[in-house]
Amino acid sequence: VQLQASGGGLVQPGGSLRLSCAASDFTLDSYNIGWFRQAPGKEREGVSYISSSDGSTLYADSVKGRFIIFRDNAKNTVYLQMNILNSEDTAVYYCATVRTVVHTWEGLKFYGMDYRGKGTQVTVSS
Repeated sequence: VQLQASGGGLVQPGGSLRLSCAASDFTLDSYNIGWFRQAPGKEREGVSYISSSDGSTLYADSVKGRFIIFRDNAKNTVYLQMNILNSEDTAVYYCATVRTVVHTWEGLKFYGMDYRGKGTQVTVSS
């Protein structure tokens, strides 16, 4: 069982990137999927989440209104469209299956990330 995040790169402030989360040997639409990021010297941050049951979505306040998570079941892929990027978005981004999500004023907390793949680096810089 393997997830693979891709699509990262170097982008200027204000730019956009689309990250992909693909699975090679299981069907993603059966799982809740979360994106989280890890920046040097910072705690891991839950960024976005999409439910398997009803497609509902959640976003961290830091990305709400700029990022969009969505599925393409035909491609067995979950995407994270990232717009109006800024330097605070620089991090390694990971996707994972998520059993439970808790959304509080502290942000998104993912529990039971049974499967996760290697991350993809996003660097926002001029």
